[in-house]
Amino acid sequence: QVQLVESGGGSVQAGGSLRLSCAVFGYTYNKYYVGWFRQVSGKEREGVAALYTPVGSTNYADSVKGRFTVSQDEAKKTVFLQMNSLKPEDTAMYYCAITSREGGWYGWSRPDSFGYWGQGTQVTVSS
Repeated sequence: QVQLVESGGGSVQAGGSLRLSCAVFGYTYNKYYVGWFRQVSGKEREGVAALYTPVGSTNYADSVKGRFTVSQDEAKKTVFLQMNSLKPEDTAMYYCAITSREGGWYGWSRPDSFGYWGQGTQVTVSS
């Protein structure tokens, strides 16, 4: 059974930092994308960043480039999203997701590219 468990969300002031973690359990593929998405109530889920294992290549949304960094601990099957210089507009529920791309691939920022999702972790940035 595939399970993704996010942690690390919380409340910070603008300019602060948070590090989100996504621990992957039960996924047997050796090559896969882990994507980070965020969603504000009433809006569509937005692709934030993604990492391709085991190569380690990364992708970022323009809105977070230079502020967010996605990385991995491959041995622990954990992917991290380091978020620096946080802004109030970064406030959202953050989700991680995983895909081997075998089920259909529409790009790293498309939620329908990903088959398994975590439960989400809330990030709140106050001004």
